[in-house]
Amino acid sequence: MSFEGKTAWITGASSGIGAALAQEWASRGANIILSGRDEGRLSAVADRLETETLTLPFDVRDEESMREATDTATGWKGGVDIFVANAGISQRSPAVDTDMQVYRDIIDIDLTSQIAASQALLPHMTGRGSGKLLFISSIAGKVGVPMRTAYCAAKHGLIGYADALRGELSQSGVDVHVICPGSVATDVSRNALNGDGSVRGRSDKVIDNGIAPEDAARRIVDAVELNQREIIVAEGMEEAMGEMRRTPDQLFDQVSGMVAAGYMEKMQAED
Repeated sequence: MSFEGKTAWITGASSGIGAALAQEWASRGANIILSGRDEGRLSAVADRLETETLTLPFDVRDEESMREATDTATGWKGGVDIFVANAGISQRSPAVDTDMQVYRDIIDIDLTSQIAASQALLPHMTGRGSGKLLFISSIAGKVGVPMRTAYCAAKHGLIGYADALRGELSQSGVDVHVICPGSVATDVSRNALNGDGSVRGRSDKVIDNGIAPEDAARRIVDAVELNQREIIVAEGMEEAMGEMRRTPDQLFDQVSGMVAAGYMEKMQAED
């Protein structure tokens, strides 16, 4: 597909993969909507894009603000063609030393809020009969990684939601893509939470030496253009782990076939 003239809405767009995706889609002719908590940083990203942009700052946990942003986004440029659920926060702490509030916060930001934003946008996309939903999970959403129990729980959950949603929407014209990055050179580790909820404040060498965000964004957009449903963006051992846990396309097709054969209607008729 061509992205020329399409509108891509990206959350967590002030830095890292989100900002890089904005740049990549803008370079391919798309209009860009940028969301995140920091309006100043969003504006700085917008200033670098050679396309029409709209900044919609809000905290993903503020559902009222999110719904107001959804109304604005769907009313701009004829609607939202691509939505990227990218906002998130990571963790670096053993489970035994991690407060339950850290689990609640990470699951709220990385999972529940992403679901809420997608649910708010679903009527718009299904009503139009077209659209693409992208969920930024992680290799840690496929493989349990030590020191990241809360993060893994949230990212595994995001894949579960996205895969089920893909099946439900398989006859609607709306595509669902799951993105599983490995180490990408962003501030994800520096911004991660310690077991007591404090911000870690330092990065990991493996993250610092990871894939450049611009490279990751190009790979993601190329794969979306090819309509790949599960997109692994990783190298070395991380890529190998992701590929070992990759969901076969045949399984996606089987679920879509169930929906096409009336599975959902039969289930609802039994209620």
